[in-house]
Amino acid sequence: MTACQTPATLGKKDPERATQVRTQLAAEYIKAGDLDSAKRALDQALEINSRDSAANMMMGILLQQEGSKVSLSKADAYFKRAISADPKNAQARNNYGTYLYKVERYNDAIEQLNIAGTTLGYDQRYQALENAGRIYLKLGNVTEAEKSFKQALQANRESLISMLELAEIFYLKQQTADATQLYEQFVRGVGQKSQGARALWIGIRLARANSDKMGMQVLVNQLRALFPESPEYQRYLQLQYSTEAVWK
Repeated sequence: MTACQTPATLGKKDPERATQVRTQLAAEYIKAGDLDSAKRALDQALEINSRDSAANMMMGILLQQEGSKVSLSKADAYFKRAISADPKNAQARNNYGTYLYKVERYNDAIEQLNIAGTTLGYDQRYQALENAGRIYLKLGNVTEAEKSFKQALQANRESLISMLELAEIFYLKQQTADATQLYEQFVRGVGQKSQGARALWIGIRLARANSDKMGMQVLVNQLRALFPESPEYQRYLQLQYSTEAVWK
């Protein structure tokens, strides 16, 4: 026979370990979509140590994933508590930045993502920089977006998102050679047949800019076959006879 350990008894025995175990368990529940079990595990973790940075961060993630207005409003306090408990927790800042983007607090999101993105040794800092770049694009700040995507590629040379975003930025700036190089690198990474509608549209415009009629037609056919209702294909139909130097 074995005795059942409650959160309180395990917490007294090794509170740090007990909090960690429950937080990790909650993460697995969240991945599996079992938000109720995740909430119970995190309640136990925070009962043991209400100031634990990882547990507070995970509660913020849980509430964000649940997605209701009430949960989203509560998530903010947990992310703040996670960062307050450990200002060097780059993962918490990255997740908080993602949350702030979701609730359309764009400038606050950029602040958190840039801190995470410049934390050397943080293995996901390139993702924080990618997200910052996307927000800059949304705000119309192409200069800062380009800078963020370049930094993301420096942090991770296989950052496919940054390759594609920079390819389009360079294309629109008529830096065709640089854009083509990044697009081709992106295609090698994902595979010719695994491109989404947006990637194909970028490829079509680059092929046109490079006077590659055959390559352009191959991509047009692929876009038509796979994404006939996409905004990208509809845009192609609008512009197919246009003589403008840069299709946007």
